[in-house]
Amino acid sequence: MKTILILGVAAVTLVLAGCGSGPSAQAKTTPSAAAKSGGYYLDDGPEANPPSRLDSIPDAVPRDEPMHRYANRTYVVLGNTYKPQTERRAYSQEGLASWYGRRFHGKKTSSGEPYDMYAMTAAHPTLPIPSYARVTSLVNGRSVVVRINDRGPFHKNRLIDLSYTAAHKLGYLGKGSARVRVESIDPAANGIPDEASVDGLFLQVGAFGQPENAQKLLKRIKRELGVDDTRIQVVLIGTLHRVQIGPYANEEDARADRAQVRERLDLNAVMVRRERLEQS
Repeated sequence: MKTILILGVAAVTLVLAGCGSGPSAQAKTTPSAAAKSGGYYLDDGPEANPPSRLDSIPDAVPRDEPMHRYANRTYVVLGNTYKPQTERRAYSQEGLASWYGRRFHGKKTSSGEPYDMYAMTAAHPTLPIPSYARVTSLVNGRSVVVRINDRGPFHKNRLIDLSYTAAHKLGYLGKGSARVRVESIDPAANGIPDEASVDGLFLQVGAFGQPENAQKLLKRIKRELGVDDTRIQVVLIGTLHRVQIGPYANEEDARADRAQVRERLDLNAVMVRRERLEQS
């Protein structure tokens, strides 16, 4: 990884190990040269024997994490000043996504964490570190959720640098870049708990990979069954957004509501019992 000197606005010189900056800041190859190298820059790219079944690697799971103490300070790279967000707010932008791979694998990101090309992470110039974003390809409609833990890209035509695996799942490894939409995810604002925080008996009406689909079902249940907001929620467990009603005091009450779901929504709900996860 190439270490970049960052000049803070308070005239303090910081060192930013911006993995995301590498492929983008140095992206000076001609289109023909890039095509010969498979669409990636310089000596970057996949390992000789990448893991199989990259598609099965789950998306990042949004968590309400504290912001990094140093990685969200204003900084300067290549003569340009960047002012990262210091609070979580809505963000939606379209532009080009690039990716970075083995050239930076194992080296420190701006957060201090080692870069893992097989994790669902990304580098962004100004989104908070850490934070989460949904990246959707405007070419094929594929979508992934990534954790922002690095700074970059610093090329004026690049919006975000994705990990090798995230780029693979969006289908643009060979091309090197693709037009995408980047949308911030705030677990607290979206009302999606990080794992199941309440135990008890619940009715699970649906489980979705995409949070938008879960929210659509939640609204439909509220509208057609009149379920109170306090009794229905979308819970993120693993990589699935699960629409659940409850908790119920007993199975008899749960079965009565399950019959209503089947009759009025033509859906088969299942009873599930959640146990609170112990925090380490």
